[in-house]
Amino acid sequence: MARIRLFAVLLGLAIAASAHGQSTPQASLDRGLNRHIQAMIRSQFNVPEDYDITLGTRGPSTTTGYDALPAMLTHEGKTTIVNFLISTDGKTLARLETFDLSNDPAFAIDITGRPVRGNPDAKVTVIGFDDLECPVCARMHQALFPGVIDRYKDTVRFIYKDNPLTELHPWAFRASVDANCLAAQSGKVYWDYVDYLHTHGQQVSGKDRNPQTSFAALDQIARREAEVAKLEPGPLNKCLAKQDEAPVRSSLKEAQSLGLNYAPALFVNGERISGWIPEAQIWRVIDRALRDQGIDAPAQPAPPDRRAAPSKSLLPNDPSTSPPAGPQ
Repeated sequence: MARIRLFAVLLGLAIAASAHGQSTPQASLDRGLNRHIQAMIRSQFNVPEDYDITLGTRGPSTTTGYDALPAMLTHEGKTTIVNFLISTDGKTLARLETFDLSNDPAFAIDITGRPVRGNPDAKVTVIGFDDLECPVCARMHQALFPGVIDRYKDTVRFIYKDNPLTELHPWAFRASVDANCLAAQSGKVYWDYVDYLHTHGQQVSGKDRNPQTSFAALDQIARREAEVAKLEPGPLNKCLAKQDEAPVRSSLKEAQSLGLNYAPALFVNGERISGWIPEAQIWRVIDRALRDQGIDAPAQPAPPDRRAAPSKSLLPNDPSTSPPAGPQ
């Protein structure tokens, strides 16, 4: 697996260049040096044996003391160009990686109109891409609330985006749509609904795990949350009946642009947390973000293993059950 990952990283870094690159004529390098460079590339990046490597022509680079040296990796008729640097004395091979700070999607996540939990004016923002049927997301959610929000109080704000993994979780998309219907009327009730689903996932799935039954349960829970909060029922019922998928699909598209084919994922002022991690590690990431803003992180002992107890069921004649604590 390590070999596959190294090679995938190499090709991934070359995608932008290869998309615009032109074919480069074969170099007239010394055969011994040519062979040495190819062997080094194969060794350092674990290039599979069925890929051919052809070195292009050395040319000028922006790095003093080095020439640009393109390498063409060919497999089954498809070629990818990977750009290297070679010292002018031919003794050193280098790979320069550049990152576009002006176009980093992690720092441009659209949170317009999303419900906020915590201080709306906080300088540290935790954005979560959430799947409301995901047991691991439920575990992360129960670490954030109340543990993390109690620790940071008004210094941090929390915002969720939709990332339902429909191939794994058949009612997650419907849950996101219903949650957004509540958000249109009340941010607080949105969060109440999210809290409830993350402690009653098994209940919504039901014993027969029938999606239509789950859809009806989700709508019923949304109506009950709205009733408890004394929201106007008309707009909610209209929204639930319409099932407008556009906002959720827009969020999914953004998740894909961030490479999120999994859940949960958090972004703390742009720093990514992938999957569930212990609460104390979440603290470390948030503490860094606070310090970068000139804010002192709170000093507290290590957090306990929080396993939130489910609240009372909103569905009649159905005992509440908490979701599994670990990954599926």
